[in-house]
Amino acid sequence: MYNCEDVTGGARVASDGAPRTARQGGIFYGWYIVAAVFFMVFVSIGFRQSYGLFLPSWREEFGVSISFLSTVAFVGWMVNGVAQPVVGGLADRYGARVVGCVSIGVLGLSAIAMTLSFNIWVLAFFYATFASFANAGAMFTPITPLIARWFVRKRGAALSIITAGGSGGAMLLIPFAAYLLDLANWRVALAVIAGIMLVLVLPLLLVVVRNRPAAMGLRPDGDTAAMTGGPQRPQIFDGPLAVSHWRQAYRSAPMWQLTLTYVVCGITTAIIAVHFVSFAKTEGINEKTAALAFGLLSFANMSSVLVMGIFISDRVQRKNSLTVIYAVRGLGFLALLVMPGTTGLWVFAVVAGGSWLATVPQTSALTAEVYGVRNVGSITGMLTMVHMCAGALAVLAAGLTFDYFGSYDPVWVVSVVLLAGASFLAWTLREREVSARYMPMRLAEA
Repeated sequence: MYNCEDVTGGARVASDGAPRTARQGGIFYGWYIVAAVFFMVFVSIGFRQSYGLFLPSWREEFGVSISFLSTVAFVGWMVNGVAQPVVGGLADRYGARVVGCVSIGVLGLSAIAMTLSFNIWVLAFFYATFASFANAGAMFTPITPLIARWFVRKRGAALSIITAGGSGGAMLLIPFAAYLLDLANWRVALAVIAGIMLVLVLPLLLVVVRNRPAAMGLRPDGDTAAMTGGPQRPQIFDGPLAVSHWRQAYRSAPMWQLTLTYVVCGITTAIIAVHFVSFAKTEGINEKTAALAFGLLSFANMSSVLVMGIFISDRVQRKNSLTVIYAVRGLGFLALLVMPGTTGLWVFAVVAGGSWLATVPQTSALTAEVYGVRNVGSITGMLTMVHMCAGALAVLAAGLTFDYFGSYDPVWVVSVVLLAGASFLAWTLREREVSARYMPMRLAEA
């Protein structure tokens, strides 16, 4: 006996008694929400990734060391990680619209406070506390329950498009900030980013985003009464592991499989985010070439996320997608070990870049389908917390390893082994038995 969820919540009807159409002007309203959230993720991740861009300016103006600024970044990552389950729980309770709007507002104000900082301690305080905490609410965690309610059949595609916004932010906003930095100074560059958040992103979220399709008399995926077999409310069956509280998820194996694989994801992405340029310099590659390679990595990631999300994600088992993603990323790290200098760098950018943020929509969608939509914000928040905290610790460990061995090779070896393990762990997840996607099929066979 499986539970089911009423996804319309009492959709409004027109004067003739028929449900309102789910499409306006031929486009399902959910895609407008995807576009608005895409822009939010574009700017919020662009802000987070721009931290390294400002390091030389802060070092020169405030007279501090790179190790001090690295410690500030570490604290910020940890705060961001701890904030994930908090914003996820708030999204479950109050909706992603409230969480996203408040978060992007606080993030913009924090960025402005950073530009007004008269010493490094004030700047570090606002970055490591308010900005890092708010950044968690302007990224992927609160988005998952929002998209899970607006999309069912196209959930993977919608989440993948939003995830591509993160890659776009890293690829485009950072060069734009660099241009402003060269044209003026870091305060102007950061103020412009803050202005984009407060003047463009925040009003867009307020106007466009709605927490549930039922609030507009719509159905998920743009289904109409005819598409769902008549005027009756469509029902979405929960899987056998659907929970009424997020803690219950940890009593089942899939939650631990998803957690451990996401830990590996956090470790391998954080190491590259912080140590990529440093590694390139040890190979005799200058900063400009390393920056171009990182740009290629971001472009490859955005392309792969879109291709997988639109054409593949919702047509295959998500655990199979995750298996391939982790394996491909492992091959990228292997290239850094076995290929010489520049060749290894460019091969890594293309191969590993194709898998970089691709884990996010697959993990988020699978979590919603296994444990239900009701608590998916809290559960995704816990997953993202361990992802971020593991990444923060990995950044420190990689730096200590390099100081001891004088090489990043041990770091790459460990990364390859961990990614091979994550690929195997994803493959062993019994998705057909626990995912709501396959419940109608299982009931038909029963």
